[in-house]
Amino acid sequence: MLLTERERLREELLQLIGQIGRDRSALLPLLQEVQRKYCHISEYCMQVIADLLDIHPVEVHSVVSFYSFLDERPQGQFVIRLCRTATCDMAGKDHVARQLRNDLRIGFGQTTPDGKFSLDWANCLGMCDQGPAMLVNERIFTRVTPEKVHGILAECRQMFGAHATSSPKERQI
Repeated sequence: MLLTERERLREELLQLIGQIGRDRSALLPLLQEVQRKYCHISEYCMQVIADLLDIHPVEVHSVVSFYSFLDERPQGQFVIRLCRTATCDMAGKDHVARQLRNDLRIGFGQTTPDGKFSLDWANCLGMCDQGPAMLVNERIFTRVTPEKVHGILAECRQMFGAHATSSPKERQI
């Protein structure tokens, strides 16, 4: 018997809950894992998580909407977040932002058509003494220059081909 995508997602969530736990403290780690695998957290997924953890769906949605690293909209395989604090601004953030927009051909808050890259702002990455700072998924880059952007994106493109963790179909769940 073939499972539908929703049934498969529910089964995966049950397995994750078996590993992480069923209490309220499991909510954030569970959401982080879903975000990592599917590049977003759908309304359906939030409902299933609420049901499985026996909490109200509004609680799950409020956590997803509160944390900037969790998203309801599909994100790219590589989420690039450029710090927009005053110190990064003074260190040349605008030049880096322009280079990212030019190289990716998207604006902030957008994802490339191929699903490889999403471009977002970060309010603070905690690297004020080493700005401009940029986060690509979980990897931090400091003292980023427009010239360094090319190499960072090339490395991501190379990794995407060798280590794609989810197909476009998975990202739509």
